[in-house]
Amino acid sequence: MAKRMIIMLLLVGGFVAAIGTFKYLQIREAIAKGTSYQPPPEAVTTIEARREEWPAALDAIGTITAVHGVTVSADLPGVVEQIAFDSGKRVQKGEVLVRLDTSQEEAQLAAALAQENLARLDLERMRGLRAKGITSQAELDRSAAEQEQASARAGEIRATIDRKTIRAPFSGLAGIRSVNLGQYLNSGDPIVSLQSLDPIYATFSVPQQDVGKVRPGAKVAVTAEGFGRDAFAGAVTAVDSVVDEATRNIRVQATLANPELRLRPGMFVTVLLALGAETSSITLPASAVSFAPYGDSVFIVEEMSDPAGKPYLGVRQQFVTLGAARGDQVAVLAGVKEGEVVVSAGAFKLRNGAAVVVNNEIQPGNEAAPKPEDS
Repeated sequence: MAKRMIIMLLLVGGFVAAIGTFKYLQIREAIAKGTSYQPPPEAVTTIEARREEWPAALDAIGTITAVHGVTVSADLPGVVEQIAFDSGKRVQKGEVLVRLDTSQEEAQLAAALAQENLARLDLERMRGLRAKGITSQAELDRSAAEQEQASARAGEIRATIDRKTIRAPFSGLAGIRSVNLGQYLNSGDPIVSLQSLDPIYATFSVPQQDVGKVRPGAKVAVTAEGFGRDAFAGAVTAVDSVVDEATRNIRVQATLANPELRLRPGMFVTVLLALGAETSSITLPASAVSFAPYGDSVFIVEEMSDPAGKPYLGVRQQFVTLGAARGDQVAVLAGVKEGEVVVSAGAFKLRNGAAVVVNNEIQPGNEAAPKPEDS
């Protein structure tokens, strides 16, 4: 009985050992195949890195502001008697915009002029009496003072009447009026916006590290949505005296010619500020760059060898230092040499050492000044 049991155990142990050996050989073979497995190549487009003249310029976002811009308002309260301008039309400096009712002031002026005339006659009379020694010098001085007071009172009423005639403080374009005939205006109530539009200002901010490059007289090109690729030329006329503590930016003001009055205050614009002579830089399409928090990189295409020594076309991930951007392009300051072949599209699916197949039938945009179809 014991002998039969021992034989049975030996047979079971041998069977288990055979199965274990077989599975071990299977797993080792699978591991060997997995190690030598080469995934299929990824399809990418490529571009040869080339050196181009890169303008030394700075892009900024700005706002259009008027050289002179005010909201004309009522100086004194009164009823609108006349509106002498048309909304949206040009007006000249000193031109009457609105007249308020001055009938009460004119009546007061008539009374003041009569009092002034009486005071003047009394003064002339007192001078004659004083010359004959009939009256005292004090009486003459009192008459002179009364005559001056009467003249001042008349002048005050004339000034009130003038202040109720609202004139344009400078030449410009009137906006849409905010008043109507017969309307009662309080002191300070708005009447119309008046803007001087030619020339006009573009104000924008520059980072503090670029402040030293900005000089009055530097050329700017301003573009705005709605005008296509049309650029408005101008020059820097002022740089602010302080840096904003919150943003560490400094405000810059440029002056632009605007003879057709196309630019209006409040417009959002893009400003290209020329900083000096052009420089030579390696340029790549922005689609070639993999942007990441730990660093920006590109994939360079080159001949590689697999573990078995078999050659294939693969990619090498290369970290780069980027400069400014323009249109579809970005300047590469370090990391890529002229003539190297760089993946321009499809980089998001690559890893270091991955095999690739190049298909350049369709290339991504690589224009310094692209023309969008919907512009």
